[in-house]
Amino acid sequence: MTTTLYRAGCIVAFQDGEHRILRDGCVVVEDDHISYVGRAYDGSVDRSVDVPDRIVTPGFINTHSHLDESPIDKSVQEDVGNRQFWLTGLIEILPTEMAGLDEESARACVDYSLIELARTGTTTVVQMGGLEDYVADAVEASGLRGYVAPMYRSGRWFTPDGKRVDYAWDEDDGRKGFDKAVRFVERMRDRGDGRVQGFLAPAQVDTCSEALLRDSRAASDDLDVPISLHASQGVWEFHEMTRRHGRTPVEWLSDLGFLGPRTLLGHAIFVSGNSWVNFAGDDLGLLAASGTSVSYNAWCFIRRGLVMESFPEYVEAGVNMCLGTDTAPQSMIESLRWTAIAGKVAARRTDVSTARQVFDAATINAAAVLGRPDLGRITAGAKADLLFWRADGFTMAPVRDPIRNIVYYAQPSDLDLVLVDGRTVVEDGEVVGADPAAAVRGVQRAGERVWSQWPNGDWAGRTLDQVAPQTYDGYVE
Repeated sequence: MTTTLYRAGCIVAFQDGEHRILRDGCVVVEDDHISYVGRAYDGSVDRSVDVPDRIVTPGFINTHSHLDESPIDKSVQEDVGNRQFWLTGLIEILPTEMAGLDEESARACVDYSLIELARTGTTTVVQMGGLEDYVADAVEASGLRGYVAPMYRSGRWFTPDGKRVDYAWDEDDGRKGFDKAVRFVERMRDRGDGRVQGFLAPAQVDTCSEALLRDSRAASDDLDVPISLHASQGVWEFHEMTRRHGRTPVEWLSDLGFLGPRTLLGHAIFVSGNSWVNFAGDDLGLLAASGTSVSYNAWCFIRRGLVMESFPEYVEAGVNMCLGTDTAPQSMIESLRWTAIAGKVAARRTDVSTARQVFDAATINAAAVLGRPDLGRITAGAKADLLFWRADGFTMAPVRDPIRNIVYYAQPSDLDLVLVDGRTVVEDGEVVGADPAAAVRGVQRAGERVWSQWPNGDWAGRTLDQVAPQTYDGYVE
C-alpha cells in the first residue's frame, strides 16, 4: 500500500451530504481510496505532492455512452433531419451507420472513445452496446472504471419508405440476448479489482415486450445491478407507445413495476407536458416518486433543435438527474456545459440549471443510481477517482468560483491529472499508455468504410452525400 498526500489550493470536498469548497487543504490517498480530507495532515505518508495551483474534484460519472459507435456520428448527424420523424436521426441515420460498422471499425471506436473519456474527465463510464467482452477488456486496460452491458431487445424499428416507422419482431422475444446479458453480468463479478462490472440494458422502451422488461427488472433485482433503458427519446416513440397502450412510456413502465431506485432511463425528454407531444399527465411525478434516475445527454438533442423542457423542472420535481454523453463528443465537460445552457434557454431564466445542479448530476447523483456511495465525492473511504484542474490555465483564469469555471469555461487542456483507484490515468494532460494518433487513424478508416457502404443500409439506396450533403461543394479546377 502506498500513501500519497496531495496539498492543493482548492478541493471540492464532500461534507454533510454535499460538495463544499476546501481552500488550501489536503487529500490523502491510500492505495485505491481516500483516507483523509482536511486542512492539514500530520500522519506519515510515502510521498507528498504540492499543487497549490490545482483544483481537485471528484471524477465524473458518465451514465450513458455507446463507445463502439459514437465517434462515427461526426459530420453525419449534424444539420440534417427528416421532419417526418420529428428531426431525429434514430430512424434513418443510426440504423444505416450500424449496418456499415464492421467489428474492426467498432473496436477502433472503442479504443478512440476511451482516450476521449479519460482526457475529458470521465472516471466511470456506463456503456451500452455490442462487443461487450472487448469493451470490458479495453476498459480494464485503460485504467478507467466501467459498467458494461450488451444491449438486447424484442425487435427493432425501421422505415420502409421514409414516411413511417415499422417494427420487426424477433421470434424468441429477445430471450437469447437477455440470457447472454445475465451471463455477462455474472462473468464480470470482481473484474479488474472491481473496476469493471456488468449491468442490464434492455435497449428501448418501444423495442422491448412487456415480458422482457418484467423479467429484466426481476433479474436486475436478483443480480443486484442497475438497469438502463432508452425511453421517451423521440416523438415518434411517444406516439407509438400511446397508440399501443394509451399510456405514456413512463406511465407504461410504471405500470410494469420497471421504475425504481436502480433504474436509469436514457433521455426521458418527451414526457407528459412536453410541448412536442402535448399530452397531459404527471410523468415527472412518477419518476420522482419511484426514485428513478434520468440520464440527460443534452448535446445529442440540442444539435437537432430539441431540448428537455426543462432540466430545472425535473430537478424541482425531485427526479434524480444524471448526465451522459451518448454521442460525439464524448466529453463530460461539454455535457455539463450544454446541460446548464440548454436548461436556462428552455426555462428562459439564468438562475436555474445552475453549475451546482449539473455538477451534482455528474457526480453524487450518478453514484446514487449505481449504488456507489464511494464514488462521485472526495471524502474518507471514497474511491480515489480524482481530477486535478489547472487553476492557472489560460481558459480558467481568473478563478473565483471553481465549479462555475469548470462548468462554463474549462477545456480538456485544463485537466492536468486524472486518478482512478489512486492510479494515474492522465498525466500532464496526456492519457497514460495511449496512442492518440493511432486511435485517430483507426476511427478515420472506420468512418470511411461506413460512409462508402451507406447505400447498402439506406432504405432508398441513397449515398451519404444525398442524405447528409457536404457543407460546401467540392472545388472545381
